[in-house]
Amino acid sequence: MKSLNDIITDPVLFLDKLFSLIEKTGMNVDKYYLDHICYRVGSESEYQEKRSELSHHGDMLIESMVNGRLIATYKLHSPILYKGRKIDVLELPAPKPGHSYASGLEHVEFVTTESLHSIVENNPTCSFETQGINKEINADITLRLGEYCIRFHNQTLEDVIAQEKLQEKKLMGKN
Repeated sequence: MKSLNDIITDPVLFLDKLFSLIEKTGMNVDKYYLDHICYRVGSESEYQEKRSELSHHGDMLIESMVNGRLIATYKLHSPILYKGRKIDVLELPAPKPGHSYASGLEHVEFVTTESLHSIVENNPTCSFETQGINKEINADITLRLGEYCIRFHNQTLEDVIAQEKLQEKKLMGKN
């Protein structure tokens, strides 16, 4: 069985690079909860391979169709430890049809009780993508940092998944 590092590369090296880029923006993310990490794949076959390999390192919380492609989310058996943070959720999206991605760790998502509008206002030198800021479910803002990015939400991914499963149960109960 491959180690998690063999499957997704060393997350500490990725996080070191990402946090260095965040620091250069002047933004302080210390107060935000680092909810999960995302590993992108370049092909459908690689998605299936990583999906299988990750099943040895975590329990799949959900695999669902989002924006035309599958996304599998895992609760890791052993969290990724990084400078006092524990990251125990990993997201694995299949590539969107017609798009190509480099394989590798690509982004992290933070959860905050602060309003997303406030984060944007308090960081005027950052060019946030805000098209998802008013979404009814799991609103978000994104900050691109070269080949990586960070996202902010007001709910954990696990909470969103639990709500989706509850909604699905309600819908199935009505049939």
